[in-house]
Order: sequence, then structure tokens, then C-alpha cells
Amino acid sequence: CNNGSLSGNFKVLNLREMAFIHLDIRCLYTLLICTAFGSTLSSNAEIKVNPPQDFEIVDPGYLGYLYLQWQPPVSLDNFNKCTVEYELKYRNVDSESWRTIITKNLLYKDGFDLNKGVEAKIHTLLPRQCTNGSEVQSSWSEATYWISSQGNLDTKIQDMDCVYYNWKYLLCSWKPGMGAHLDSNYSLYYWYEGLDHALECIDYIQAKGKNIGCRFPYLESSDYKDFYICVNGSSEFQLIRPSYFIFQLQNIVKPLPPDYLSLTMKNSKEVNLKWSIPRGPIPAKCLIYEIEFTEDDTAWVTTTIENEIYITRTSNESLQLCFLVRSKMNIYCADDGIWSEWSDEQCWKGGIWKEILLFFLIPFVLVSLFVLVVTCLLLYKQRNLLKMVFHTKKEALSNQDSLC
Repeated sequence: CNNGSLSGNFKVLNLREMAFIHLDIRCLYTLLICTAFGSTLSSNAEIKVNPPQDFEIVDPGYLGYLYLQWQPPVSLDNFNKCTVEYELKYRNVDSESWRTIITKNLLYKDGFDLNKGVEAKIHTLLPRQCTNGSEVQSSWSEATYWISSQGNLDTKIQDMDCVYYNWKYLLCSWKPGMGAHLDSNYSLYYWYEGLDHALECIDYIQAKGKNIGCRFPYLESSDYKDFYICVNGSSEFQLIRPSYFIFQLQNIVKPLPPDYLSLTMKNSKEVNLKWSIPRGPIPAKCLIYEIEFTEDDTAWVTTTIENEIYITRTSNESLQLCFLVRSKMNIYCADDGIWSEWSDEQCWKGGIWKEILLFFLIPFVLVSLFVLVVTCLLLYKQRNLLKMVFHTKKEALSNQDSLC
């Protein structure tokens, strides 16, 4: 019994020693992990970078095309072998979302609506390879830009409307501001990338001696670029608030309508509608068409990118089928567009042979009968005349025989 108790005591002791050993190992692992994590945190906490210097928004005079520029942050000596990047955010003041750009440059350009303020912010980014695996960011630098708000809002022009007719010539028109003095007159300036500076309109549309619009000259290489316009004014009695606009010209193109339409009955049910591609420089692939088709008193509208469609008649007894077409720039060439005017209407009418009989055949028959009667009368008169000549000659010959 004593030997058994001793062996039992030794077993309990060994189990306790093993438990302590496992506990020590776990504590050691935990200590090592905490030490490593703490050293990482302490090393990352020591890495700091300053924001960019001299951040500003510059207006070069391009009517809304602004420069956002800055200088590198100070104290970058420890990161000479790193590629420093900048995260730039900007927007118009009333916009709900920021536009975000990651760049290595010290300058960024973009267009803004100068009727509203502009705000931007930027900070420095250090990539992971320079910061022991975690990205480091500086604090933000901020900048704002506002056009001086001279003049009352109701002195601005109203109802500005610009149309790029058939992708050839641009015409803009407006109405004077409701609160503008009678002596007020307006001037238009425009710029797009490729011009050295903003230009003034050289061909104003006028009414009663006042500028109410502008006919633009040929605009070389202006498509698919932001087109900036400013209309300001002058008056001896008040300041005029300028108005700013940004267009992309392909989005305000108004094509010509098709000038030739054809409606053909393929069979008793199917109708073929075909029209010419509008004249001008707009490629056929850039157009979409809207067709208004009328069958008797029922009309419906459909669209297609082709210049030909087939339509099934709802009734074989239709007495009249008509259609007309208009065109617009499609989504493959523009974000939007302006519908052309409607083409002339092209129609087909049932019972057309009856109309031909009434309007062409009956007059033809009447005329033919008239010609026939006149011809018969002429022949009758000619026959009588020949008879008279024959009798005259016969009498003359008989007289000669009696004399002999």
C-alpha cells in the first residue's frame, strides 16, 4: 500500500510539472507576439510625412478650366528612394460627391462650373514598401476658388440655348436678365483645348441693337472636348453677373431630317419603310431614327439605328398607311443629342385604282371621245370637199366634150 501511494504521488507531481511547462510556453508565445506587434506599431508610429506645400487653385483665364498645383512636402530626405504619390479630391461646392485622383505629378487640370465655388484637398501618400508594409498618409491641405460675385443674380442672361446644326456650325442664343437695365448689353467669350486664349464672338445676333446670340465660325478640332462659354455684360447703371457654361459639342448636334422616304407594300400584311440618310458630315453609324407610323386612325412610334424597317399591318382592310422620320445622334457617338425636325410625310392609300380611274381614266376617255368626234367631223368635211372637187372636174370635162 505504501509503494502504491508513492507512485500515485509521483504521477500527480509529473502532471503538475507538465501543466506548468505548457503554461510557460503559451506565455512565451504571447509575449513574443505582443513584442513583435508592439515593435511594428512603434516603428509605424515613428513614420510620418508632411502634406504638400503651397497647394492652390489657379485660373489661367480659360473660363472654367482650372489648374490645381502644389509643391512636394518638406522633410522627404528619408524617402529619397520612394515614389511619393498624392491623393487629390475636388468638386464644385454644391456637389454631393468628390472626384478622386491618385497622381505622382505636381499639377492637375480639369473643368469646373464657375457659377459655383470650387473646393479641393490633397494629402501625401507613402507606399507600403517604404513604410514596413502599411501605407502612410499625411494630413490634408485644402484650397478654394470663387469668382467674384459682382452684380445681382437677376442681371444674368436667361434661357441660354446652344445648337450645333448638322455638326457644321454652332449657334447660341439667350435672353437678357430680368433685372438688367435697358442699356445693358452682353458679350460672349469661348475657349476649348487647342486655343491659346479665350476668344470673343465675332458674329453676334442682334435685336434692337442688343446682342442676343452668337454665330460661331468653323471650330477646328473642337469635337469631344469641353467647350467653355462665358457671357458677361456691361451697363452704366449696374454691374452684370457673368454666366458660365460647359458643353461637349457632339452632345448638342441637331441633324437634318431624311429628305427621301419610300413606303412599299411587300405583300398583303408586310410594309417596307425606307428613307435616305440625312445629308451632311454625320456618319451613318452615329444616327438613330424615330419613326411615327400611322395606320388609318391609329399611330405608334418606334426607333431604329438602320434606315429601313419592316412593319406588319394590323388589318388587310387598311385604307391609309403613312409614316415620317426624324434623326438624332446615338449613344455610340454622343452622350445625348437633339432630335431633327420631322421629315415630310409619305403615305400609301388603299383603293388607289379607283382614284386613278376617277381622276385619270375618265378624263382620258372624254378627251379621246372628243378627239374622235373632231376627227370624224374633219374626215366628213374632207369627204364632202373631195366630192365637190370631183363633181366640178366632171362638169368641166362634160363641157369640153359638148364644145367639141
